[in-house]
Amino acid sequence: MTGSASFEALGTTATVVVSNPGDVDRAARLLELELDAVDRACSRFRGDSELVHVNASAGRPVEVSPLLATAVSVALDAARQTDGLVSPTLGVPLRVAGYDRTIRLVRARGGFRFDPVPPTPDAWRRVLLDENTNELTVPPGVELDLGATAKALAADRASTRIAGELSSGVLVSLGGDIAVAGEPPRGGWPVRISDDHTAPLETPGPVVVVASGGLATSSTTTRRWSTSRGEAHHVLDPATALPAETVWRTVSVAAPSCVRANVAATAALVLSDEAPRWLEERSLPARLVGVDGDVVRVGGWPAEREAAAC
Repeated sequence: MTGSASFEALGTTATVVVSNPGDVDRAARLLELELDAVDRACSRFRGDSELVHVNASAGRPVEVSPLLATAVSVALDAARQTDGLVSPTLGVPLRVAGYDRTIRLVRARGGFRFDPVPPTPDAWRRVLLDENTNELTVPPGVELDLGATAKALAADRASTRIAGELSSGVLVSLGGDIAVAGEPPRGGWPVRISDDHTAPLETPGPVVVVASGGLATSSTTTRRWSTSRGEAHHVLDPATALPAETVWRTVSVAAPSCVRANVAATAALVLSDEAPRWLEERSLPARLVGVDGDVVRVGGWPAEREAAAC
């Protein structure tokens, strides 16, 4: 038997599941504290966040909190590991595309005039972070966006903290980003895969079992909005500074951490046709769903009828 709690946070649904039902209230409180800290440090959508202050100070060094320094370090590592396919320096093109507030508000606004900006795919190389002093310098004209990694980092951090403080097995889900820690229940944590992270639990879909690490699903179907150039989505190709033109509508990846899973899933969307080979080369179990609904599995991802551990 397990216990679970859910609430809205970071523009999505946050869920914590613990192996001991008596721990669920404490686990939910610990998750709330972690997500509040991440939101205050990393949000592009609240005027009092550290990230907004850093972006407003572009060109000048700013001393930041250890949490934001960690989040930026993780984002820069993601850029290095993917040769810039997943970049934290897409704040300006995301903003001019209309993603300048939570997705609910973006959709409520309706059509948005979208005047693309020139791409700067290597801008992440000019972000300077001194990890000894936590001094961060963003290049002039660049705005950081940590959306590709901060939520996954929050899932990893929260699951580890909750498991450590409660000595309980725990699963944390933040939209499509899932991290597990501690001793899992017998047979592992069953997770249903869906194109839409807001879908009800009873929505049809394949189920996999996760015993450790993380599982992330990135999609172009949920965070979409209308613009003067047609529909846009939140996964940008750094090479064009435009929504990625991809043959996939959803990519799910299992990895040793939620951050690694999320980075790989996002990179796969950007890579389009090249994604299966790229994932295979990195021995990452993944399930890719084409825009036509066809499913491709790589890296040992189980067949739909199975519920084998990833």
